[in-house]
Amino acid sequence: MYRKTYVEVNLDKLSKNVRNIVDSFPGYEYYIGVVKGNAYGHGEYISKYIIQNGINYLAVSSLEEAINVRKYVDKEFPLLCLEPISLDYIDEIIKYNITIVVCNLDYYKRLVKLKLSSNVKFHLKLNTGMNRLGISSIEEVNFVFNDKRNSKILFEGIFTHFSTAGVYDSLFQKQVDKFKYLTSEIDLSKIKVVHLGKSATLDFFPKFDFCNGVRVGIMMYGVGSTFPNKNGLRNKLVSLKYKYIRKKYNLSVPFENSKIKPIQSLSLMSEVVDVHKAYKGENVGYGFSNILDKDSYIAVLAIGYADGLQLKYNNWMVSINGKKYPVVGSINMGMITVVVDEDVHVGDIATLISDMDDYKVLARRFGVSPYVLITNLHRELPRVYKLNNKVVEIIEPSKDRVEP
Repeated sequence: MYRKTYVEVNLDKLSKNVRNIVDSFPGYEYYIGVVKGNAYGHGEYISKYIIQNGINYLAVSSLEEAINVRKYVDKEFPLLCLEPISLDYIDEIIKYNITIVVCNLDYYKRLVKLKLSSNVKFHLKLNTGMNRLGISSIEEVNFVFNDKRNSKILFEGIFTHFSTAGVYDSLFQKQVDKFKYLTSEIDLSKIKVVHLGKSATLDFFPKFDFCNGVRVGIMMYGVGSTFPNKNGLRNKLVSLKYKYIRKKYNLSVPFENSKIKPIQSLSLMSEVVDVHKAYKGENVGYGFSNILDKDSYIAVLAIGYADGLQLKYNNWMVSINGKKYPVVGSINMGMITVVVDEDVHVGDIATLISDMDDYKVLARRFGVSPYVLITNLHRELPRVYKLNNKVVEIIEPSKDRVEP
């Protein structure tokens, strides 16, 4: 790689995490690994490893993502696109064997009129309360379920998406009830894949008896759901609020402790490209708000907001040679500055995000979610994959466009 700024993925940890999920939450026929957002920043290359460890269906967000995943996954392996794909690309849908989503009746009617060269599978998306995508009418559900006009269109699955985890509100149960209502006049047992749950659902609730599939996203990458902690004044107040809401809406009691503790596998690294001395009273970086209070060594790292960091990522501590150092000044487009000491030299590798960190704690410090923290890491950053402490693959997307 031309610039030693990269994402490192520990495949041993990722694999263990997937095995733990599958083993800890048995009873499902389909474990749908969500690899959208460049596999939550880990890179689509990981798809083959999560398959080896128990994932037996994959899900992405777009046709582009589906095509990228097919570089690493056999064409016959089931792959669902969670967002609608324009039927202008039906040839690509067939070529890459993508299971599509039907989320409105007009799309379905156009689909069944197509003359297809091969079968096309679809999952019917129901809108049960999130009001983003999905059919909301029981009549339309019945119509799609009973329609047999095109034998090449295969009704493989049905699902919805929860807008909450169901811990602090009644909307989760309302969505479950709405799903049951919308499907009350069809035989769910005749649909191959029925999936409502996501990572938080696994963490908090028992399996729905009418579901045989579950979508596994953020938990697979090492971030579990957060149940109200009983320690500390703020947490006690949150816990009391939760108990009040649970009683008011007659909510089911979620599990208070997940069956597993997810382990993280992603680290973000960058090289020190310069170290120099700066003196008390001098400014560091843009503006005039970062005045040094003593003579200091300033290290420059080759990473910035063009790589997926955000301007509000202040109060950041990076690790270099096993020691923590503070970022000083604003995040630049391609560089950040760090106050270091004489132990840091050009060529040293700094760790900005470690698989030993708690992503939730780090994200909270920056005012974002763990999803944002890891999926914002730019797709063009090289991904370095390690197995048994050895590099097994380096994916460098940007090199494909560099002339020799």
